[in-house]
Amino acid sequence: MATTSGKSVLFVCLGNICRSPIAEAVFRKMATEAGVVDQWRIDSAATSTYEIGNAQDHRGLACMRRHRVPMTHVARQVTKDDFMNFEFILCMDESNLRDLNRKANNVKNHRAKIELLGAYDPQKQLIINDPYYLDKPKQKSMCDVMCHVLEKAPNKREKIRRRG
Repeated sequence: MATTSGKSVLFVCLGNICRSPIAEAVFRKMATEAGVVDQWRIDSAATSTYEIGNAQDHRGLACMRRHRVPMTHVARQVTKDDFMNFEFILCMDESNLRDLNRKANNVKNHRAKIELLGAYDPQKQLIINDPYYLDKPKQKSMCDVMCHVLEKAPNKREKIRRRG
């Protein structure tokens, strides 16, 4: 799974049990379908310590099952090494972005490009709200939005192949 050529992406959200593990699982499926998963390092992490060691949220797992995306996960927090070891760190909202940029400032010469995952959404929905705090219908909708942001990006497979 890990690569020596620097192709790597870390997806980040607050607790690493909802949004970022969904993004990780969907991207992994896309890379697998493109035949380049072995050329990528794909992971996810949290900005907080709230959920470290916990499995993915059951609602996110249900969403992945609906989309037939395999998912197993244990939450972890972003480390200083992540800023050196990942080419891209893609986060879900402005709070994550602020936290990541603050942490990155403490890592000399970090290489990671830190961005909002939503910047890649063709509909330009920049912020991917945390479904953990939404009522049940909105939770389902937000998980589906996460899948579509990654699955519907223009030329997604071609972009993954070129990186791979």
